[in-house]
Amino acid sequence: MSTRLVDLIGARIDEFLAERGPVVLSIAPELSPFVEYSSSLLRGGKRFRALFCYWGWNAVGSGRDGFDPLEALEPPRDLASVVDVAAGLELFHAAALVHDDIMDKSDTRRGMPAAHKRFAALHAEQGWAGSNSDFGTAGGLLLGDLLLGWSDELVEQGFALLDDRAAAAVARGEFNRMRTDVTLGQYLDILEERSWRGSAETEQLARAHRVLIYKSAKYSVEAPLVIGGAMGGGDPAQLGALRAFGLPLGIAFQLRDDMLGVFGNPEVTGKPAGDDLREGKRTVLVALARAELPPSAVRLFDELLGDPTLDPDQIRMLQRTLADSGAVEKVERLIAHNVGLAREALQAAPLDRGALAQLGQLADTVINRSA
Repeated sequence: MSTRLVDLIGARIDEFLAERGPVVLSIAPELSPFVEYSSSLLRGGKRFRALFCYWGWNAVGSGRDGFDPLEALEPPRDLASVVDVAAGLELFHAAALVHDDIMDKSDTRRGMPAAHKRFAALHAEQGWAGSNSDFGTAGGLLLGDLLLGWSDELVEQGFALLDDRAAAAVARGEFNRMRTDVTLGQYLDILEERSWRGSAETEQLARAHRVLIYKSAKYSVEAPLVIGGAMGGGDPAQLGALRAFGLPLGIAFQLRDDMLGVFGNPEVTGKPAGDDLREGKRTVLVALARAELPPSAVRLFDELLGDPTLDPDQIRMLQRTLADSGAVEKVERLIAHNVGLAREALQAAPLDRGALAQLGQLADTVINRSA
């Protein structure tokens, strides 16, 4: 069922971009990179946020008794609205990735050059005046802004299709809060990369955990679930159950992401090995390791972490340091603990039984992924 749903959402994204392409090109043919780069970025991905939005909506449905609306000969009217909002969440995610890659100075995304690198390469190929890098950054920022605006257009189209206007208003409020959380969480992330020396050692784990929650956990799992649930007219108990499931699963999701950012296979992740180490990410994994290392090892670790010129041998040394400190094992335990909390929240949740089964499967997928 997830495959069919992913295909449906992908088709809606393609349709939306096909509608916007002629608008872009009618302004000037030189804007074709915005069409091309948007399409290529949105062609990939695992669609987790879209899937959680759909199953959040499905979970609060009454009288379905485990029946998935996608199986209906005549799908409910609100299905089209949910698909639009789910697709809009994917456009929002793409915008966030474009901006994130600029801030992190990342060269690649999903095995391809990052958007700002593509603009920089275009500048170099054409031999235009000025800096390739500056042009790339400006182009990437504007592409991210365009995708952000488009995401709001598509989400608003979805909300407008809902028959229950009160539900639409609640869902819109949840979407707005998600945007605020992830934007400020992103700032906290770059703040920690640069200001950590001014924080007490005893605070660094809590600060890393705060970044994890607001930059990713809420936005990746909890918010999409609750947006979908609100669209379905979920009552406070149902939305509370979705939150109780979504936040710990979102924490586990990001902890797994942090592990992949250090130990992931580049051929699978589409990012260079140890990319988070070169970027100097002050993650929970890093905070746990530093708390266990002797002072001399901490000094060397801090000296290397965040150096964009780290060579493969230095990356391997930092990976060994993280593993030998016991931090990797602790993060795996935290992942298991949070997944347990998420599953426990579903046990007596007043939600559709078929959707509960799908949410359980999604939990397995997001935690056991290799990219």
